[in-house]
Amino acid sequence: MKPGQFEQHAIPANGMSAQSISTAFDQMSTQDVRWRDGKAFSLAYNAGPDVLAVAEEAYRRFSGANALNTAAFPSLRQMQGEVLEMAGVWLGSTTNSAGYFTSGGTESILMAVKAARDQFRSDSSITHPNIVLPTSAHAAFDKAAAYFSVELRRVAVLPNWRADVAGMAAAVDQNTIMIVGSAPQYPQGVIDDIPELAALAQRRGVNCHVDACMGGVSLAYLGRLGYQIPPWNLQVDGVTSISVDLHKFGYTSKGASVIMYANKRLRSFQGFFTDQWLGGIYASSGMLGTKSGGAIAAAWAVMHFLGDDGYLRLTRSARVATEKLAQHITTHPHLSLLAQPDALLLSFVANEPTRLNVYAVADEMWKRGWYIDRQEPPQSLHCTVNAVHETVIDDMLADLDSCVSIALDTGMSGDVGAYGTLS
Repeated sequence: MKPGQFEQHAIPANGMSAQSISTAFDQMSTQDVRWRDGKAFSLAYNAGPDVLAVAEEAYRRFSGANALNTAAFPSLRQMQGEVLEMAGVWLGSTTNSAGYFTSGGTESILMAVKAARDQFRSDSSITHPNIVLPTSAHAAFDKAAAYFSVELRRVAVLPNWRADVAGMAAAVDQNTIMIVGSAPQYPQGVIDDIPELAALAQRRGVNCHVDACMGGVSLAYLGRLGYQIPPWNLQVDGVTSISVDLHKFGYTSKGASVIMYANKRLRSFQGFFTDQWLGGIYASSGMLGTKSGGAIAAAWAVMHFLGDDGYLRLTRSARVATEKLAQHITTHPHLSLLAQPDALLLSFVANEPTRLNVYAVADEMWKRGWYIDRQEPPQSLHCTVNAVHETVIDDMLADLDSCVSIALDTGMSGDVGAYGTLS
């Protein structure tokens, strides 16, 4: 090796066999969380091996198909359209509604912000737009603001962790283009007052986006299961756009989300078009150009495989596990819920942080194979509960109690985790 060079992984001189590659995958993944066994309370969603098999086969069959141009792949155009229609039922769409399939909640949020910026630039010549949102709204709005030069005005939430509508109203001015609410918000799992936020948006003549990436599927079915779910979707007057992730509680493969607008004109500001290229006309609906058809096919396949009754069953299972976890923490001598869960998310803290470091509890849980998100402020642990957890929740609670005892005895300091990394 020459001076100054660094050792790096080089492409093999000769190709590896398929078996060797499979063996390498097995070796590399030995330390990964066993999400298929229900050990992950974040990042992965599992409705069972039969659903996973359907999703993975559909993704495999269409992984090489390019959804950039569905004229060449009319199968993807058909599947995408039908996925949007099915998701639209959950989101309260009307005959005027129109949406797009995106790669995830972050892209859906980015596109909602981009569309609002361009809409108000066209309609009112606003050149320094701002968005008013609670501190609980997803970090993807910060990414959108950085990408599209939009000012964010984050307003502190109420003591119950919900959006402070009055505080947000005070932050609105002549350059505001959007008001944001969540159903539910991620950190504490509660639903913002969407009707009041939408009414505020209507009074001020601005857009109202509902981030239902976490709840767009589960809330639709929890309401049908008899739970008291406040109004949250496009049926609320004043809501102009809403997002839902199908790769979360829709249990489809990663890379599947939907953004739905109240009407086609609002959607028209999302896309990109140019004819200033020697290659001809270029147009795309979102951030991506080339994109695999695998996620579209997997979404279509899983939604048809599960059907309405399947989603009712899975939502019921996830809610049973959520309630069991919430009840356990409510009665725990050393832990407390930050809020009773409105859907399938919850977070909890130590009653006495000087005696118990909840991050140390997470460290101990990880030693037993359980992955739990860490949050702050305040220092808390967050659980996203899905259908697979009903079968393992008793084991998880037993380990949680044991890990709390260990953390109390050892006085360990835990490491701060992150929702995402740049690596």
